Amino acid sequence: MYGQVIEVAKIQGQPGQALGIDLRSDTVTRPTSGMLMAMAAAKTGDDVFGDDPCVNQLQERLAADLGFESGLFMPTGTMSNLCALMAHCERGDEYLVGQLAHTYKYEAGGAAVLGSIQPQPLEQAADGSIAIESLSAAIKPDDPHFARTRLLALENTFGGQVMSQDYIASATGFARERGLAVHLDGARLYNAAVAQGIDARQIVRHFDSVSVCLSKGLGAPAGSVLLGSKNLLAKAHRIRKMLGGGMRQAGLLAAAGHYALEHHVAGLADDHRRAAAIGEALGAVPGIKIRVATNMVWIYPGTDPARLDHLANYLLAHGVALLNRRPLRLVTHLDFGDKALETFCGLVEAFGQRVGVPAT
Repeated sequence: MYGQVIEVAKIQGQPGQALGIDLRSDTVTRPTSGMLMAMAAAKTGDDVFGDDPCVNQLQERLAADLGFESGLFMPTGTMSNLCALMAHCERGDEYLVGQLAHTYKYEAGGAAVLGSIQPQPLEQAADGSIAIESLSAAIKPDDPHFARTRLLALENTFGGQVMSQDYIASATGFARERGLAVHLDGARLYNAAVAQGIDARQIVRHFDSVSVCLSKGLGAPAGSVLLGSKNLLAKAHRIRKMLGGGMRQAGLLAAAGHYALEHHVAGLADDHRRAAAIGEALGAVPGIKIRVATNMVWIYPGTDPARLDHLANYLLAHGVALLNRRPLRLVTHLDFGDKALETFCGLVEAFGQRVGVPAT
């Protein structure tokens, strides 16, 4: 999901000034003034000793909100997922995972490299789900020839798409019947909850552990929280230390997480609305295909394979920061407001006129 080339161009005719539109990811947000004030007012301690009050409160808050016994603050989502995998699995175990899932494809092979855990990648549907039949066929028998299948890892949202509640209940129920634990990479958990109009607790109640990211759509500068049982997180805490994830006065970051949870969850609906508006504007451009999923807009080659390249180059040339990859992914976020949306859709309309689309 990450491009090989990141390029930010300037507005034509205005050297040194860019549009300020950055659609590379929802990780590019900057702390709001309110968040900065909350960070400045944070009471801190040494979290390695467990006495940072703001970190402790954040861990307790998310555990209570989402229905888990315990929480553990992490510097990154990658570390949070890795600590979960290593806490669930021992050396020589395996976890079942989608072949395009973040924990398998985009986290540097950490489970295998650092945990000696074998991933068993499986084909996914568009929403990230894995057919129950595929899961069943992948579980290894209890035989010394095979790695021991111990865990199913799912992701929600996946490429912006929301995994259905019915599938989650079915897949996690099946996993437990077969003696597997279940972990959720919930980096964009609140996007999934807002999109479905349900409480996030309803999604995660099926899982033994979940990693929640605070630095994507919620707009905090850093941090994820791993949630699970006290016993599981005691193991994860030791692993976090081993990986170098212990932080000292981390309450500054935890305060940003508190603020994000209090003020930015409802605003995810605006991110989704703006993504839909971008999709509608791009839908008027011939030769490309559009898919919108929560706060992500995916643009694929259509009847004119070169059109997508022309569009990407046009946006880059007019000061829009994007991941110049294929398919092209645009991600809306807290720092992309309605004014930026209007400007961006105007660029798309102008591009459409250049390729023969009448103005609307």
